[in-house]
Amino acid sequence: MNPLTHLDDDGRARMVDVGAKPVTRRIAIAEGRLDTTAEVIGLVRSDGLKKADVLPTARIAGIQAAKRTSDLIPLAHIVPLDAVSIDFGFEERAITIRATVSTTARTGIEMEALTAVAVAGLTLHDMVKAIDPAAQTGGIRLIEKRGGKRGVWRADAADGSSAPASAHGADAPSVPDAAGLRPAIVLVSSTRAAAGQAEDTTGPVIVEWLRERGYDAGAPIVVADADIADAVRGAVAGSPVVLITTGGTGVNPGDRTPEATLAVLDQELPGVAEAIRAAGRAATPTAALSRALAGIAGRTVIVNLPGSRGGVADGLAVLDGVLPHLVDQLAGGDHARPAASDSLHSTEPSEGDAVV
Repeated sequence: MNPLTHLDDDGRARMVDVGAKPVTRRIAIAEGRLDTTAEVIGLVRSDGLKKADVLPTARIAGIQAAKRTSDLIPLAHIVPLDAVSIDFGFEERAITIRATVSTTARTGIEMEALTAVAVAGLTLHDMVKAIDPAAQTGGIRLIEKRGGKRGVWRADAADGSSAPASAHGADAPSVPDAAGLRPAIVLVSSTRAAAGQAEDTTGPVIVEWLRERGYDAGAPIVVADADIADAVRGAVAGSPVVLITTGGTGVNPGDRTPEATLAVLDQELPGVAEAIRAAGRAATPTAALSRALAGIAGRTVIVNLPGSRGGVADGLAVLDGVLPHLVDQLAGGDHARPAASDSLHSTEPSEGDAVV
């Protein structure tokens, strides 16, 4: 039999029959980059190009491309997409592109994620080529996929090769990576920071806090307030163990983080959110105005934190006491039981009274 699935035994191209495969939740994440000049980066971040709305245009192009993948790649299946999100990041001389695509179907959506990145990158290229004709689009690769018979697959295997990371299905808990770290994502909701008009002072603090506690947290993803809903959906689709947001929790008309969070939650954790508010009120009475939420989406713990450094410090202090237990519970851990000799006299909560 020919090992290439898109060729039959005679070497002719064919569309693979997936009719017998089970329908499962499937997620694919791809990335790429546009290498350009520092001048272009500055113009894009400040929305200073004559071709305005550069990032929104590229984002829409990437989403449209994911939806049209079967028209562009001859042997790709037509797959109903549940969600597509495109996120951009900035380096000194590059714009990074990350696409997260999800579906509930019989076949994978790696090509949809890769096509989304490619077209978003080409759109960025088109928007900046008048200033930097030498810009280069590339580095397009699949970095993770979930669902199907492979379960969870990640490109960053310990030996540097592409290898399965888990035998669990797509709905299993997020697993540690090859280095034993647990994936985490930090989202910053700030229109001014996303436009390069203000410094993100809270995201890096949260990332450092997570890394110190054994989480695999990348650089903060900074988005405009209007884009937070797509960013939250995209982050949850990647199934991190923890997703922490900062900003957008107040009563300003542009603050939409609680609404974006509520839309993906399976269970709310009002006690956690209230504990964070209470910690903030001790020093800042206006912390009572926070609409921040906490809860669980699938196997992901989501916590909204305020957009101030003080509010973040208060929130992280609360999470220090509850997050390890919460993550352990989601992974199937049990409540700690007192020793038999202490069970009649202990003042600690019993198993039925355990506080979670």
